[in-house]
Amino acid sequence: MSKIELKDITLDYTDQGNVYHALDGVTFSVEEGEFVSLIGSSGCGKSTTLSILAGLNNPKNGSFLIDGQETRGTEKDRGVVFQHYSLFPWMSVRKNIEFGIKQNFPRLSKKELTAKAMEYLEKVGLKGFENKYPYQLSGGMQQRAAIARTLAMETDILLMDEPFGAIDAKNRVLLQDLLLQILDATEKKKTIVFVTHDVDEAILMSDRILFMEDKKIAHEVKVPFARPRNREKLTSDEAYLSLRRKVVDLFYHEQEQKLEFEGGEGI
Repeated sequence: MSKIELKDITLDYTDQGNVYHALDGVTFSVEEGEFVSLIGSSGCGKSTTLSILAGLNNPKNGSFLIDGQETRGTEKDRGVVFQHYSLFPWMSVRKNIEFGIKQNFPRLSKKELTAKAMEYLEKVGLKGFENKYPYQLSGGMQQRAAIARTLAMETDILLMDEPFGAIDAKNRVLLQDLLLQILDATEKKKTIVFVTHDVDEAILMSDRILFMEDKKIAHEVKVPFARPRNREKLTSDEAYLSLRRKVVDLFYHEQEQKLEFEGGEGI
């Protein structure tokens, strides 16, 4: 039995009396402990799919199952990291982490709560910044805090919607490596669905890559490399380069089709 299953998911929305299809028969599954990336052009349905997995949207038709049980709405078994940090500006970094922890561990004492928050702040390299407020941190540091808050909730499922998309290239690499390091060190592997536009990021992070096209899953690529992964060794490996060419070809083929459909000239 898969940890996550989506079966023939459809979702429509209405704008000024016009009906638009946001998702059209999305079907895929994710095994327990698997890291799956959703990739595709803007508007293909990646973030909408993640919003259904997070319980922020309910599908019009189809089934969404976790551990074989039909699921609707938000639950404490899923943690979400968004692109734009989503920290409470009136709370210190530590208080932001504690807020997330309290959702899943309401009976912790104040001392235990603080200790757990500090444990996860140290994991993401923010020890010493716990009393700062979000506006006092760089974008990369704010996203570290957002990741710490979600990880500290200790959910089985982690949903990430372009978590490094608003960060500069240097910090993006640092956060990718940091996340992999934390996940590799976790005793019980998390089940992860990760939305990205970045081909290299998808290959580095994932066990499997799903391509979205025309509001549904169009292609699947398995990433065969063992964990833990070393970025420098991996990116100089011929098997990696071959897989990257395949993924890039699929990605840009989909982009060309979209431009042709919209009346563009292709890439």
